[in-house]
Amino acid sequence: MTKISLIDIGSNTIRLVLFKYTKKHGIKEIRNIKTPARLAQYIDADGYMAEEGILALLKILNSFKQISEKYHITNIYPVATAAIRQSNNRDEILERIKSELDLDAKIISGEEEATLGFEATVHTISYYDAVTIDIGGGSTELTFYEDKEIIYRTSLSFGVVTLNKMFFEGKKHNDKAAIKQTKQFVEEEFSKVNWLRDRRVPILAIGGSARNIARIHQSMISYPIAGVHGYTMVRNDLHDVYKRLKNTDTENLDDIDGLSKDRADIILPSSIVFKTLLNVVGAKEFKFSRKGLREGMAMRIFGKEYPVAFNKYRVFEDSIEQLANDFNLDPTDTEKRTEIVDRLYHELERLDILSLSRTNKMIMKHAAGIYYLGDFIDRDASSQHTYYLISNSNINGIGHRDRVRLALIASYKNKTLLDFYAKETGWFNDEELDEIQSLGSLVKFANALNISNTEIVDNLELSKSEDGFRLNIQYNGDPIAEEYHSVRQKKHIEKILGGDLWIEFTES
Repeated sequence: MTKISLIDIGSNTIRLVLFKYTKKHGIKEIRNIKTPARLAQYIDADGYMAEEGILALLKILNSFKQISEKYHITNIYPVATAAIRQSNNRDEILERIKSELDLDAKIISGEEEATLGFEATVHTISYYDAVTIDIGGGSTELTFYEDKEIIYRTSLSFGVVTLNKMFFEGKKHNDKAAIKQTKQFVEEEFSKVNWLRDRRVPILAIGGSARNIARIHQSMISYPIAGVHGYTMVRNDLHDVYKRLKNTDTENLDDIDGLSKDRADIILPSSIVFKTLLNVVGAKEFKFSRKGLREGMAMRIFGKEYPVAFNKYRVFEDSIEQLANDFNLDPTDTEKRTEIVDRLYHELERLDILSLSRTNKMIMKHAAGIYYLGDFIDRDASSQHTYYLISNSNINGIGHRDRVRLALIASYKNKTLLDFYAKETGWFNDEELDEIQSLGSLVKFANALNISNTEIVDNLELSKSEDGFRLNIQYNGDPIAEEYHSVRQKKHIEKILGGDLWIEFTES
């Protein structure tokens, strides 16, 4: 296991994230601590950061260094972005960080900041083509990528703190003239990026302002599951949040659920930027990534020691594998159950009984791999724990709707519980729920065919007969447990078949 401490010195906030990496579990956060700093506000008219700002920075860095050392982490990486990057006395600031705290802070360019955000996004979101935006306090980074390869990147010298300082200083957060000026300014800045217009690909938003927009919208619609990573909004959703912020009096902003107090005065400029970008790009979807610069930097650092640790083309698969490892699932059991469910589906498809989309087939197979992971907490309530753990976990590579579909299949016990879980979101119609029930039944039956975890099933073949269907199971070993449990669970398969099922075990 390797551990690092990463300090993100932003223009609005400074954040400490302690990461660890293992091959089984991937990157995990040990601690995530932020403090508002508003360093961009300390830069004077001549472009120099005032002594007050430098002292505030040193105080925070010293605290974060002590926290890192308490966790016995000596690999500390302070990374500075726009506020220090744009300061004319940046060399002096770096020298004082080194001389007073013995920390080697690194200033990264705007283009590098954009690249790190891109790298984190393509390793955690399944989209192959997209525009990314990371709006910070003092700069805004944009990229466009195709087939998960970066094509263009740029950094614009405005962020939410600078927009607030330029247009809203001394005014209410929803001042009409300030809003109009901000819109015009942002439109002009985006028009200078000649590769941005009419890309007509999804937008992936990174950073604290984006997360706040997502959380506000989730609160507005009483969103039923947890997490903003992979959360998707459309044009009307963004406009609804914008209207809510615009129509709320400044003194009542604290009453908006999902809005961080330290972002209350800068959230409206953020929503203006996002709405404007959506129009410029011609995007239909606005998706949020919880992973950004810090995760991109962590991947780069860990990648030096573990060169094949991160695969942007196996985002969902690797996330499921890590989830299984987090709950100590037996890999031989999960692999065998996945193999059996794949074979069962192949037989049903061959007989024209069941046909799935590529996505739903993939979800079914991965649901088999993490079937009843809730056993880790309580075997008697395994189905319930499985559903709530999966549906509320940040699983990379799939959207929230498919995450709930995965949870419903992996937790399947009976139709009553399935209907109960599905009511929480109300996202699936009767036809979709029938398919989910069929896939859950297949996974449950596949589990019965390896209930002893001795991998006795070598092959199986389904055939139609005059009195129903026959499933011939070729085995190697003692099938007594599998014979009993498969008969108990065959009613689930009979519902899919629409007829009686006769099970035969034949020694290989």
